[in-house]
Amino acid sequence: MPIKNELELLPRAKGVSLSSVLGYTFPKLHEGKVWYVDFFALNPLTGLMKRKKYNVPAASSVRERRELAAQIIYSLTAQLRSGWSPWTGGGTGVRSLPWEKVCEDYIKYIHHLHATNAIKKSSVENYTTYFNAFQRFIKQKYQVFAYAHQLTKAVVTDFLEYLILEQDVSARTRNNYQVWLTMFCGWLVEKGAFEKNPAEGIKKLKEADKFREQLQPEHLKTLRSYLQKNDKHFLLACLFEYYTFIRPEELCSVRIGDISVKDMKVVLHGEFTKNRKDGAVGLNEEIVKLMIDLGTFDSPSQNFLFGSRDFFPSPRKQSGRIFRERFQKLRKELKWPAKFQFYSLKDTGIRDLANSEGIVIARDQARHSDISTTNKYLKGDACAVHEETKRFKGSL
Repeated sequence: MPIKNELELLPRAKGVSLSSVLGYTFPKLHEGKVWYVDFFALNPLTGLMKRKKYNVPAASSVRERRELAAQIIYSLTAQLRSGWSPWTGGGTGVRSLPWEKVCEDYIKYIHHLHATNAIKKSSVENYTTYFNAFQRFIKQKYQVFAYAHQLTKAVVTDFLEYLILEQDVSARTRNNYQVWLTMFCGWLVEKGAFEKNPAEGIKKLKEADKFREQLQPEHLKTLRSYLQKNDKHFLLACLFEYYTFIRPEELCSVRIGDISVKDMKVVLHGEFTKNRKDGAVGLNEEIVKLMIDLGTFDSPSQNFLFGSRDFFPSPRKQSGRIFRERFQKLRKELKWPAKFQFYSLKDTGIRDLANSEGIVIARDQARHSDISTTNKYLKGDACAVHEETKRFKGSL
């Protein structure tokens, strides 16, 4: 007697088949001259249901052969439920993951990473931006994109070319998308959508020098003079960026209690730092003088140093964009070009500290893992030429 499959035991809604919802029918045993188990599964490349058949090996008795068939049915059903498809991956175990479900899972995944402090909020925002742009490209380019394994290397390269040719993004932005795609596809590999990451092995484009430029001494003098008269609290933010090199997103996470005047340092907590590690940077005397003048230390220790949009201490945490937005207004007030940005203060500070006290000291203050990173801030005529090199007597 044939074994009934689960599909036959489930109630059916009028006009709706379970196979159209699930993307497969449950495996069923057929007894005869040749014993076999068959089922239908959706072929994602054609969008049509296709029959798959597995023969049941002979056994010493009918009972044993039916038991063997039952094991085959159980195994196939478990695989189909997990998302496996017999039409992808050549039977290598590649799962047929619906693209819509993948999209939902990915957004949940990156928010979970943020909730567990694995990535920063700004990373969630960036990843979401990249993902949404990729989604728009998929919908525009492909009529049918139903399963994750359709994301091939050709799709990845087409998207990267689309960014350059049609969206007119910079090489740097295009490369940032490529880094994200490699991580996204790596996550899909872990989920079993494919065995090899389709975004790996693609060459990055050569990037032009950063548009942002360092400030010169005359610019720094103008900035200090103007803010001393008009906005001392933003002057404090600028001094922090110039002397401590703390990144804007990290800077808005500094609390009053993280600042030690006795030790002349600022403690940075791994929850907010780029490398997710605790750290500390030196506190310059110029910063301490202005903080005392502003009465900063009168605020509760748990308050964020720049907790308000006016750069006053506050219990509320702000986003790093408040520094960039205020500096944009400052540029207009001083009639400066767009190449001068808030982050230019960090670039300038690293350059000036390295030229004054040495590159190793600048490296440690900037929390760079390698001097080669610090060296990027010292280019061309911005580099100091030490008098000692002119009088050095070598062996050659």
